[in-house]
Amino acid sequence: MFTSVDEVSARLAEAGYLASPSVATTVFLADRLGKPLLVEGPAGVGKTELAKAVAQVAGARLVRLQCYEGVDESRALYEWNHAKQLLRISAGRDETWDETRTDIFSEEFLLTRPLLTAIRGDDPKVLLIDETDKADVEVEGLLLEVLSDFQVTVPELGTITATRRPFVVLTSNATRELSEALRRRCLFLHIGFPDEELERRIVRLRVPGLDEALARSVVRVVGALRAMDLRKAPSVAETVDWARTLLELGAGTLDGSVVRATLGVLLKHQDDVLKAAAKLDPAAL
Repeated sequence: MFTSVDEVSARLAEAGYLASPSVATTVFLADRLGKPLLVEGPAGVGKTELAKAVAQVAGARLVRLQCYEGVDESRALYEWNHAKQLLRISAGRDETWDETRTDIFSEEFLLTRPLLTAIRGDDPKVLLIDETDKADVEVEGLLLEVLSDFQVTVPELGTITATRRPFVVLTSNATRELSEALRRRCLFLHIGFPDEELERRIVRLRVPGLDEALARSVVRVVGALRAMDLRKAPSVAETVDWARTLLELGAGTLDGSVVRATLGVLLKHQDDVLKAAAKLDPAAL
């Protein structure tokens, strides 16, 4: 998909994603080496958006597996359409079981889920395995099998092997430690909170109506909040939301009343809001 690191940066920027040099370099290497990319970091720093941006610039279809506690093989890989199979069995009562079985365990009755969808077909795809750390350990074993050889065995149909490997992005908020076996198969990228200059550029790109001075003030206030001992520091996504909020309110500058009235956009816990309201002095930033 990419011929150089600079091309990665330029094309992602065209899609609205401003990548740091480390992000652009790791994406380039994942593409050239054909390795899955494990992206770790706090929520809201652009891990999922990175996969979406790569799919956009590559003209690829985004296939997303959203992980959660209890997700299993039938939700991640495939399952059979049991209702349709029962209708087929009922309609063919005069057939032998061997004749019926051959029919009901065919492509027509197969419901493909994200992992199987991603390795089938010749069209370019980006497979996003989102919030991998929320899935059970057993799902990691399934991922190891799929990501090692990019093939899936369906007992009734045989082994399905990818003719065109997808670009794979796994994201993790590090709420659970992923296995070393899974990490070993991936290139690793940590995305943290951006530096002030990069975050200002992100805000100006996502909220074009915001003037330069207010964008700088927004980023400085968010930086001060992140330096506090909060339950949840504001993410980049929340910085952008706050900038849009200020634009909608017609706020030309940041003063104490505006900041206190809109802290709920940045902070999601009442004790964090109270702490920030007591300690934050926008005029000093």
